Amino acid sequence: MECTIKWLDGVTFVAETGSGHLVTMDGAPDAGGRNLAPRPMEMMLAGAGGCSAFDVVLILRRGRHDVRDCEVRLVAERADSDPKVFTRIGFHYRITGHKLKPEAVERAIHLSADKYCSASVMLGKTASIEHTWEIVEAD
Repeated sequence: MECTIKWLDGVTFVAETGSGHLVTMDGAPDAGGRNLAPRPMEMMLAGAGGCSAFDVVLILRRGRHDVRDCEVRLVAERADSDPKVFTRIGFHYRITGHKLKPEAVERAIHLSADKYCSASVMLGKTASIEHTWEIVEAD
């Protein structure tokens, strides 16, 4: 895996991923940015959420569960001093489907957290991570 980061101006950067996708990152105005794009640490948090959501949906589908939607809300706290690593991250999953079994959803989340989601496992080296979830019955 590879990625190239190019400085545009101020504290605005564009990343080109190894798969050829572009992602812009920017800083807050008080850091010289123009607030045009997510901060790098926001990208890390989003990456962990995306990684885990991907796992959970895939695990449920492979188990032939009728999953229709998956939303993950992450709330993180960071250290007060540099390096301002994540110290706590809460993942809350809202899984929508038809007759989803709570034990299947819980198992999928635990498999993602403990085995498959490389991003959250990495972040777990500095942060305490909590997973909560709810099931919404599909119409």
